Amino acid sequence: MRMLTCNDFEKIVIEETPLIDVRAPIEFEKGSFKNAVNLPLMNDEERRLVGICYKEKGNEEAVKLGHHLVSGEIRQARIDAWLNHLREYPDSMVCCFRGGLRSQISQQWITEAAGREIVRLEGGYKAFRNYLIEELDPSRQRSKPILIGGCTGSGKTILLKKLQNAIDLEGLANHRGSSFGRQVTSQPTQINFENNLAYALIVHRSKAYPYMILEDEGANIGKCFIPKPLAAYFNSGDRVIVKVPLEERVQITMDEYVYESQKAYVEMYSKDLGLSEWADYIRASLRKIEKRLGGDRCKKVIDLFEKAYEEQINSGTYALHKSWIETLLRDYYDPMYEYQIQKAAYKVICEGDTKEVLAYLEDKCSVNAAL
Repeated sequence: MRMLTCNDFEKIVIEETPLIDVRAPIEFEKGSFKNAVNLPLMNDEERRLVGICYKEKGNEEAVKLGHHLVSGEIRQARIDAWLNHLREYPDSMVCCFRGGLRSQISQQWITEAAGREIVRLEGGYKAFRNYLIEELDPSRQRSKPILIGGCTGSGKTILLKKLQNAIDLEGLANHRGSSFGRQVTSQPTQINFENNLAYALIVHRSKAYPYMILEDEGANIGKCFIPKPLAAYFNSGDRVIVKVPLEERVQITMDEYVYESQKAYVEMYSKDLGLSEWADYIRASLRKIEKRLGGDRCKKVIDLFEKAYEEQINSGTYALHKSWIETLLRDYYDPMYEYQIQKAAYKVICEGDTKEVLAYLEDKCSVNAAL
């Protein structure tokens, strides 16, 4: 019986089709897709044993061993996991590395157990991954990039999230894009970052937006990096510059890097351990920029931070955190930004406060504006 397959990768992306990835966990961890769940046909050890058998005795014996290892209660447990997922996500597809034997076996077992067919991803992970890589080519983009620039703490990411036609590169990389950018949860693998970025670009293109709004980033966002041709394409866009007073920038930075960041650490750990881990993250971030900040100024910022942290722990008062944040913005980030501005060769098409820039982008970037 011929089983159902699908290779309409664009439709899978746009409709956010759930995927049951039956590869071994070690394969899934290296790279996977949005909306995919790892419910393996074979675990890592079973896969390893089958691989050894294949090298020593050939395909037929390897298949026999695989069926032996995944039989009885083990086989039923794997099937039950698939069926439980399908009850919640009935439109799921099944995939393996090349759309071959593992996903075919899984598809057959699911069909027999569920009494209905499940679609198999034709070509599997490899074909879908190749498609997504192609979608990162600048020639595949249909909208013109516009980049939001401005001093550190200007709320560029906040502004970005208010626009429907924006792509949040920092969000995709799970990193704030600076020496202090590390989140409490880890960044995606480079493969997963590329896959998620391709997903975002495909969805953006499907909306027919005339412009693509991005934050003015470097090619690297933490340990993730944007492929060079695509980074150059992004960087070719015009800029809008948001100007925010220092006092307001200090508050924005305080909200994100103190209040929200501490909350994330406390949720990840216990309260006391979370605050301690957060403080260590700030200290480590300051050490990263010591050379560029200068030893004396770095020591000043560290001393201000330690005083603020001690005050917070002892009395629950956060106000002193503004001192080290303001010093860091004024003495480190602002001079660095001014230096970059002097070297820049891009075109600035709008400059103003947050409301002015937002109004400009909303007007310019609507679909109707291009008609």
